[in-house]
Amino acid sequence: MTPRLNKRLVLAALAAATGVAVAVGPPAAAGQSGASGTAGRPAKTVPVRLIAVNDFHGNLEPPTGSSGRIVDETGTTVDAGGAAYMATHIKQMADANTTLVAAGDLIGATPLISAAYHDEPTVELLGKLGLEVSAVGNHEFDEGYKELLRIMKGGCHPVDGCSPAGKWRGAEYDYLGANVRFKKAPEVPAIAPFSVKRINGVKVGFIGLVTATTPSIVTAEGIKDLTFVEEVAAANRASKALRALGVKAQVVLVHEGDQINAGQSPDACSVVPGAGSRIAQGVTPEIDLVIMGHSHQAYICKVKDPAGQDRYVTQGSSFGRVLTQFDFQVDKRTGDVVRSSVVADNRVVTRNVTPDPEIAAFVQTWKDRVAEVANRQIGTITADITRTPAASGETPLGNLIADAQLEATTTGGNAQVALMNPGGVRADLTFGTDNGVVTYGEAFTVQPFNNLMQVVTLTGAQLDALLEQQYQVNRVLAPSASLTYTVSASAAVGSKVSDIKINGTPVTETQQIRVAANNFLVGGGDGFTVFTQGTDLWSGPLDIDAFVAYFGAHSPVAPPATNRITVAP
Repeated sequence: MTPRLNKRLVLAALAAATGVAVAVGPPAAAGQSGASGTAGRPAKTVPVRLIAVNDFHGNLEPPTGSSGRIVDETGTTVDAGGAAYMATHIKQMADANTTLVAAGDLIGATPLISAAYHDEPTVELLGKLGLEVSAVGNHEFDEGYKELLRIMKGGCHPVDGCSPAGKWRGAEYDYLGANVRFKKAPEVPAIAPFSVKRINGVKVGFIGLVTATTPSIVTAEGIKDLTFVEEVAAANRASKALRALGVKAQVVLVHEGDQINAGQSPDACSVVPGAGSRIAQGVTPEIDLVIMGHSHQAYICKVKDPAGQDRYVTQGSSFGRVLTQFDFQVDKRTGDVVRSSVVADNRVVTRNVTPDPEIAAFVQTWKDRVAEVANRQIGTITADITRTPAASGETPLGNLIADAQLEATTTGGNAQVALMNPGGVRADLTFGTDNGVVTYGEAFTVQPFNNLMQVVTLTGAQLDALLEQQYQVNRVLAPSASLTYTVSASAAVGSKVSDIKINGTPVTETQQIRVAANNFLVGGGDGFTVFTQGTDLWSGPLDIDAFVAYFGAHSPVAPPATNRITVAP
């Protein structure tokens, strides 16, 4: 049973957690839940417009490669994204009744122009664009909860100090996370659950949610004091609190979503039902609109809420390539959304418009500041080194990173093997037109998380169990050259791995093995829980530093072979 919500406790918790004041007015007159309207004479309504963005990931500059292209409404693949272009599109879309909102992952896994300064440039940019409220995404926790609080509230970084812009003043928008709680006090929100904005004279409540899988996809240490509860229950609890405050127009901003069929128009609805659909269909009928993120897809859908009413569910791709526009009417008498009036449209952020000069100058300022670091040569390659998987699932670039990590952890950590998660390899290294030169900026784009290298001791049996987990979570770890094994394609999950060797010597069940990986994996990330059974933890350099050092010692670097995992029938 959901506990009764005490209005005073809700407000006190909000103030304690975030210091954000919540606008509260007298309860609205009773009216129809969800889809508004009254019998007889139509109620007077006012228009509201929302513009939404999700999964921006600090792309101040126009993203390149496939990350900077998208299929538009006509089925044509076009270049899209870039903060200055996005600013122009927002100005063209906005009217006097517009509020800019977001569904998380605005920061984290960002290009060096933002990441070098702990994403302060991105958060400042979004304030300049007029963002008012966002859900937290899992990547907002990449540097831990305490760092997220600093980003929200201000102050210079505790290790790196102030950026070239001076003391950080904090975000100009509200971050929300209704399902982010403290482990020791699960009734207390660690992030404000909701925010109320007055738009065109009416109150609209925004509820923020982040995927409940966050503990498995961020570094455990940074969120050790937090728990991430189930999304639907948290949304319904926040919705009830909003109703108690007289706020009936309600929007969920949720950092979770579904996959789509490739190549569809951004306004189509061809989703493969998953966690996003579960949330969209499950949250209370009091919620009028569900804006999603996380899966980096573009779709405009309608689902039935638990009362059988149509409810829009949307997502706007990623990297600033799409903005989602919503228009609807709010009944002035009831304060509720007229559900039948809601219209949603995904608008591609094309680059055929004039870039906003103020935002272009802002981006150039940060580009200039980071240029000396970004352009520093760290080594060379002999050919493209890519993330393209072999039949075994290993990739040339993943194998290279594993080799670099082993070399960085042998001295001090006594590592014998290293393993790299594929999700941590974010871009290819291309030979290009500069004779294979690799810059620090390019290396950082490949490995942008600043994870710490760690080493733990596993038994041979535990290493076998860890390698078996790859086929449970459907993620093949890149092994260093010192580790080889065979996987049976036809064997049942849990019995696929055999013939494990380290430097050609078979591994025994009781053997003590020093295994290196980034702290995300060592903390059990991506579902690799066996890592948490490791003992004798040793921490070493950052993963990016290990990568850079390897290039300094071995350039020119050739693409490693993908022959460390043998695939048998």
